Amino acid sequence: MRMLAVAALWAIAGIAVAQEPAGVPVTDDVVRDAEFGVTARHFGLERRVAMYQWAKSAGQASGQGYVQAWSEHAIDSRGFAPGHDNPALPLHSRRWVAAINLDGKPLDASVIERLGVWRMFRPNFSALPGNLAATFQPEGDGLGSAENPLDPQIGDLRIHWRELTLPSLQGRIVLRDGRWQLSPDATPETPPATQPKKSRAPWWFGGGALVVLMGLAIARRRRR
Repeated sequence: MRMLAVAALWAIAGIAVAQEPAGVPVTDDVVRDAEFGVTARHFGLERRVAMYQWAKSAGQASGQGYVQAWSEHAIDSRGFAPGHDNPALPLHSRRWVAAINLDGKPLDASVIERLGVWRMFRPNFSALPGNLAATFQPEGDGLGSAENPLDPQIGDLRIHWRELTLPSLQGRIVLRDGRWQLSPDATPETPPATQPKKSRAPWWFGGGALVVLMGLAIARRRRR
């Protein structure tokens, strides 16, 4: 109340006051990848498509060596040696962003671009259309078209989705010209560092070694 009273006095005196948000960002939009029936839980959705393709090997001095690699961009295989043709990319990466409001005022696109954080998530594939369900299967947090994910073939696809989240905007935006815009000293949120996973031997490793040792012991007793 005291801050509001001070702001009112400043306004009466003709002093401009930088208004900060009181609520949280909201949207009436449902952000959806209609082709795959994937819906975002937050403010934006991004589909990332990678295809297994032929690429020139950087390790070959002659430039004639080739490797197979995943790429989100179509690799132009014109000029490659016979048998190293890449098919056209049948699907493309796309991004959808909702119209976001805060305290009844729109959030400027520059705020989303600067402060928004894209995080990987695993969608619910229950709404996957029948024609795509026949082509793709769950693979990790996304979908893949390879019959054997451990042995992909040229032209196989991998698709993942990311969703847009917003950190606390307090102190990072100001209301100007009827829109929430970036504060001059706004800094993006640093995503939390991913802790490296500790390598552990598979459960069967110790059990298999134990079986081998027992077998050796029994064989020695029989020899005696």
